[in-house]
Order: sequence, then structure tokens, then C-alpha cells
Amino acid sequence: VQLQASGGGLVQAGASLRLSCAASGRTSSTNFVGWFRQAPGKEREFVATISWSGSTTYYADSVKGRFTVSRDGPKSTVYLQMNSLKPEDTAVYYCGARDRGGSVRSQSAYKDWGRGTQVTVSS
Repeated sequence: VQLQASGGGLVQAGASLRLSCAASGRTSSTNFVGWFRQAPGKEREFVATISWSGSTTYYADSVKGRFTVSRDGPKSTVYLQMNSLKPEDTAVYYCGARDRGGSVRSQSAYKDWGRGTQVTVSS
């Protein structure tokens, strides 16, 4: 599966951004598409994930209530709507495709990754 993430940018605290992750290739084996982020000097962390059917979502506690993950089936695109952004949300955001078992919150369960998109939130 090939993934292409886009939509990052520089915004002020309190603003919104919507990230997109376009999937192509052999998506039939994909069961979840997740968003992870990595801030400078920190490990990559789970943000949110959605089942390929779009029926199931999970969120990190740090973004619950502010971020919404959704999927446009015909376009094979997963979105991450980010509202009320905070400076601590600053990171490179990556989307990954999961085609195996294991925790949906663990990056090791995701086989394919897109290039990240930078999100910078100024205070």
C-alpha cells in the first residue's frame, strides 16, 4: 500500500488543520489506517486510527475531543481533522496502513507508511 500524507502547515494555537492520507495499491488487505506523530527528540506516538470500513475509531487521550479521524471510501482517503490545536501538537504527522494483528495503538502493527507532513503550532 502506498500512502501520501498532506495538509500540514504553520498555524496559531486554537486554529484548525485537516490532514489527508491518500491510499493506493493493494488496499484490500488493510484493516486500519492510523495517524502517528513524532516531535523533535521524542518517539513516534499514536494519535488516532480508523478501521478501513470506517466503523471503528480510536484516539489517544491527548487528542480526544479535539481531533476526528474519518474516511472517504470512494477516494480511499483518511482524514485527520485537528481542532483547538496546541503548541504541544507540533510534530511530523505520519499515516500508516495496518494489515495484521497487534494493538492498533502500536506502530509495529502498521506495515506501510507515508512520508510525514509537518504541523507547527505557535503560541
